Amino acid sequence: MYFTSRAEAGKKLAATIPQYDASEVIVIALSEGAVIVGQEIALALGCPLTLLLSENIHLPGEQSNIGTVIQDGNFAYDNTLSSGEVEEYYAEFHSYIEDQKREKFEKINRLLGEEGTLHPEQLRNKILILVSDGLKTGTSLEAAHLFLKPIQVKRLIIATPIASVQAVDRMHILADELHCLGVTENYITTNHYYDQNTLLSHEQIVQVLHNMQPRNNNQDLFATS
Repeated sequence: MYFTSRAEAGKKLAATIPQYDASEVIVIALSEGAVIVGQEIALALGCPLTLLLSENIHLPGEQSNIGTVIQDGNFAYDNTLSSGEVEEYYAEFHSYIEDQKREKFEKINRLLGEEGTLHPEQLRNKILILVSDGLKTGTSLEAAHLFLKPIQVKRLIIATPIASVQAVDRMHILADELHCLGVTENYITTNHYYDQNTLLSHEQIVQVLHNMQPRNNNQDLFATS
């Protein structure tokens, strides 16, 4: 399945999601590209939108990620790798992986200085909609799962316009409800499934997130640093 833009995909996804009580729902984008998709869902549901920052780590000479660093410092290995492959990669690239973890975490902290830190307590007992603009693997979901694991939530929903078969398999395990418009066995790149691939600048993303926050200061999802 192909889409004109991430905004179009977001509108189509929003049409598949039940109209929950807006006061109970929070849309969480899993990447900056997902903010465009998530904005359409949040607008349709009348609920806030936030961003769970993460950074992928690529190994030298490898096409796929070995894992993802999340904003609280947790690290999730690519779920398509076997335990043997993880051990082999880690033994060979131990120093590189640890250096990359530190660098990616520092990058996230720099972004958080501008956007604020997502408040885990504000997510408790809420209906959370994790939104991606495309899932080649379930690694970003694993990272989000690590972040949310200590938090009791009412319902966990995953929404994405396009996903690989293995990502959908992982979605079924992690989510109470999932919404996916297209599934492919041969996932190429996320940009491949969109005609328009102009993403928002960092400043525009910050503005979108600001505009989509509750106006009651007591309900702010971010704590500015």
